[in-house]
Amino acid sequence: MDGDCATTEDQCMKRFGKKKPHRACLVLARGGSKGIPLKNIKPLAGTPLVGWVLRAAIDSEVFDSVWVSTDHDEIAAVSREFGAQVHRRSPEVSRDASTSLETIQEFIRAHPEVDLFGNVQATAPCVHPFHLRKAMKAMTEDGFDSLFAVVRRHAFRWKEVKEGEVTEPLNLNPGKRPRRQDWDGELIENGSFYFCTTDLLQKGLIQGGKVGYLEMAAEYSVDIDIDIDWPIAEQRVLRFGYFGKEKRQAPCLVVVSAEGALTEAQVHLSPTGEEFRSFNVHDINGMKQLASKGVEVRLISEDESEVHRQLAAKIGCKLEEGCMDKLAVVDAWRKDLGLDWLQVAYIGSDASDSECIKKAGVNGCPVDAQHPAKNYSRFVSKRRGGQGAIREFCEHVEITIEKANNENKPRPE
Repeated sequence: MDGDCATTEDQCMKRFGKKKPHRACLVLARGGSKGIPLKNIKPLAGTPLVGWVLRAAIDSEVFDSVWVSTDHDEIAAVSREFGAQVHRRSPEVSRDASTSLETIQEFIRAHPEVDLFGNVQATAPCVHPFHLRKAMKAMTEDGFDSLFAVVRRHAFRWKEVKEGEVTEPLNLNPGKRPRRQDWDGELIENGSFYFCTTDLLQKGLIQGGKVGYLEMAAEYSVDIDIDIDWPIAEQRVLRFGYFGKEKRQAPCLVVVSAEGALTEAQVHLSPTGEEFRSFNVHDINGMKQLASKGVEVRLISEDESEVHRQLAAKIGCKLEEGCMDKLAVVDAWRKDLGLDWLQVAYIGSDASDSECIKKAGVNGCPVDAQHPAKNYSRFVSKRRGGQGAIREFCEHVEITIEKANNENKPRPE
């Protein structure tokens, strides 16, 4: 055993009475959110909100157990799908007036084996494993009793006064206003996570004793509180969120299922039996834009339709129609192009699309898709099929390509 390991174990023995303290992560996810109903499992960029932080917490590999405290069956089910254990909180700590500290203390009483505790907020979807590893390292090796996440802000603050009264500056000299580049700014809690020992929690504190902080870059400091935050958070998480251990690859083939995704789930018939279907011009433009950037775009359809053939010609892409085995067709396409499934993007809405959705590295469906397709889709559009869902997915693919390219660059930790 090297000296550093021996020192760490000695510190743990002195502090916790054992060589390896039990380190638990707890995510608070009450079902009764007032700002956004069932906010904690609402899809954010195709993934339930709580899923973003659970994925980061589990993949950080610094916790001996990862839990979600909830009073709601559906939140519990989603949490288990992401690999977390569930603590069913009591009605006493599920009220609107209940505090986070009360809820955490209830969990600690039920789990006396826990020595070190990390409360990761469900509303902070841009937390990465490396943030949590740094925080845990500070707790275990540097001996902090509590530690929390902060972000640096450059904002001049003024004292709040009643109307007509004179205000005064709180953090600047108005006669010597510094330039941004000449001022370090201030550290502000960003609400992403709070670490502490259970000894401190039992004293009614989550911040106290030897206090430390971990500064997070502004792009990772996302906190969703009200509905207006949602579209901003979606754009941020697509660029800076943590998508899992598997290295992302830029999609080179995008396959669009015509029925229910490219078209509305209805067919118009004339009195003479002629068939009419409508397409969204934004969807068509989205596919054209991907193709213009060198991405292979193809259509697949169970039907044989002159309308689909004309659309494929308009876009300038290949169409496979009368297709009863979509997986076999897409698999043949990717092999012919020399691609891995991780380089395939697929969007569909029917049960027949679900196998392709499961295989594709980037997958999605319209918001009105059937459940088999929706259950496996990591991206769920805001719009219905035939009403802009494909354009949303194309934009998602573009961001994924950008993110995959950026991930090849070294990331400072």
